[in-house]
Parts: sequence; C-alpha cells; structure tokens
Amino acid sequence: MTPTKEKRRRMPRAERERQMIEVAEEIFAERGYLATSMDEVAERVGVSKPMIYEYFGSKEGLLVACIRAARAELLNVTLASVEGVASAEEGFRHGLRAFFEFTDSHRRSWKLIQAEAAVAGPSAVSEIEAVRQQQTAVNATLFESFLPDVPHNELVAYAEMVVGACERLSLWYVQRDDVSAADAAEMVMRTVWFGLRPN
Repeated sequence: MTPTKEKRRRMPRAERERQMIEVAEEIFAERGYLATSMDEVAERVGVSKPMIYEYFGSKEGLLVACIRAARAELLNVTLASVEGVASAEEGFRHGLRAFFEFTDSHRRSWKLIQAEAAVAGPSAVSEIEAVRQQQTAVNATLFESFLPDVPHNELVAYAEMVVGACERLSLWYVQRDDVSAADAAEMVMRTVWFGLRPN
C-alpha cells in the first residue's frame, strides 16, 4: 500500500500577503531598505522569490505595502481612540496618545520608513504623504465637530501643523526610552492646545 501524502494547507492569499508584509517590515527595520534582499524575505516567509514579486511587483512595492498596512492600522487606532469623546481637548489628547503608542509599537520600522522612503522611490514617498494626509483629515474632522465657528480652511491648517509637529516629535521619541506615549502627547498638548481651545 502506498502511503498517502498529507496535503499541505494552502494559505489564503490575504493571509499570505499579511505574513509577507509582517516579515518584510521586520527585515526592513533590521537591515534598512537598500540592504534588504527579496531572497531573505522569501526565505523567512517560506515561499519562492517569484511569489513575492507576483504579490508586490518589486522591493519598492513591498515597502509601499508595509507603509500602507501601517497607515490602515494607524487610522483604526486613531479613530478608536476618539470614539465617544466629550470635548475637543479630550479627543485631541486621546488621538495624540494613540499616535505615539502606535509609533512606540513600531519603533524601528517607523524610523526606517521616515528616513528611507525617499531612497526607496516615488511610490514610497507618495505613500508616506498619504499617511500625513490621512491624519490631517482625521484631525480636521475632529476639530470641526467641536469648533464649528472656526473656518474649515483654518482647521485644516491647524491639523497640518499638528501632523508636522507629531511627525518630527515621533522621530525624536522613538529613539528614547525615558519618554512615554502619554508624555509625548502632553508635550504636544502644552505646545498646541492653548492656541486651539475655544475662548
């Protein structure tokens, strides 16, 4: 009697893609974009290199997928943090803390993405800008819901300032172990909130 071969479970495409992105994010963070090889990504995932190219097209495409996944996660945690807030100040503080908790949990990859997107190429740069615009839109919507008398364009301008400040502070923050997400959020609150709160 010929022994039957146990069928290997085929992983659904979405699950496999998630696995590839998670592994790639780790390797990009460990080695940097230029030093990362698609061979190593394929080896760690346990798939062929052609399969990685089939899913993402190129190494830059893989990095873009990592940034896009981070953008989706950041949006989810930000929206969850401001759900049910009672004031603009409370929502602003919660949103800031969620942002810094997110960068804290992605310390190495956040620093890498910010520093090396330009090296990777225009698609990666565009995806980083999409992260900024996403956060600007979230902030502007939050401000507008509590500050209806402030012109929309002004609120968008404030939101852009907050995003820029948070991005720069996050690059400093992820290199330190003596500052918590709550500390970083309060630094932004002390600097920015007093200019936004209603009279």
